Amino acid sequence: MISGFCYHTHSANGVEVAYCIGGSGPPLLLLHGFPQTHMLWAQIAPKLAQNFTVVCADLRGYGASAKPHGTENYSFRAMGQDQLSLMSALGFARFHLAGHDRGGRVAHRIALDAPQRVTSLTVMDIIPTHHLLDDLHQSVAKAYYHWFFLAQPAPFPETLITADPDYFYQSCLLGWGAATLDQFPANQLDAYRRAWRNPEAIRGMCEDYRAALSDDFDLDTTDLNRMLTCPALVLSGSDGIMDRMFDMQGVWAPRLANMRYIAVRGGHFFVDQNPDETLKHLQHFLNDLQ
Repeated sequence: MISGFCYHTHSANGVEVAYCIGGSGPPLLLLHGFPQTHMLWAQIAPKLAQNFTVVCADLRGYGASAKPHGTENYSFRAMGQDQLSLMSALGFARFHLAGHDRGGRVAHRIALDAPQRVTSLTVMDIIPTHHLLDDLHQSVAKAYYHWFFLAQPAPFPETLITADPDYFYQSCLLGWGAATLDQFPANQLDAYRRAWRNPEAIRGMCEDYRAALSDDFDLDTTDLNRMLTCPALVLSGSDGIMDRMFDMQGVWAPRLANMRYIAVRGGHFFVDQNPDETLKHLQHFLNDLQ
């Protein structure tokens, strides 16, 4: 659990969303990625809560949130609608929004679908889903093989992963994550393990990736020429695959009109590896907007 935060659930159109909340001030929603939970923010959220009302939610399919059946229920739009419903229920018509990995993709979709709700947008170590899939580099496909493995029809990936979930998911953390296990705080790693050992979470995470190759690609195709005007921060891991293989600023510039870009020391999981630097950049960005 995140120190000083209160834990609750919210029913978003029949889907239970688990979240925690702490602090006071302008609202800030933090979204985690694969294969993690809201505990990604355990070292950062309490410090942000000194100046913001911080909400950390588990995406549907992940952690303690519900895991509905059906690939169509795992589009980033569906995940985003959960979070919009949650923030409305908490009384926040507008809010700052930050997401890492899959959470970053959900955050980007929220900003596209409901720009009037988003005060600022921070995406961490991603490039737009359509760009990654439509212009797939051989090196990226090799490094990010899990996108295509997890998207295979059920129950193929679920069966293989269930045999040893710790081995598979830790290989993700350490492989394309450019990290070592000792760089993940023990309490956060324990929380990730408890979550990903649940067969329903394994299924939910596979459905997330199945939806990306169908629903999300199609949704993004309709928004290729959309430019978001809210203040935006793009963070990437300086040792990660995204930063090495893409011109992150060049990829995002046509999509974010008011953007700053910063490379943080670490790999894909720089939030776990380097929370202090991540916090510093996020605080500077958010505080400049107050």
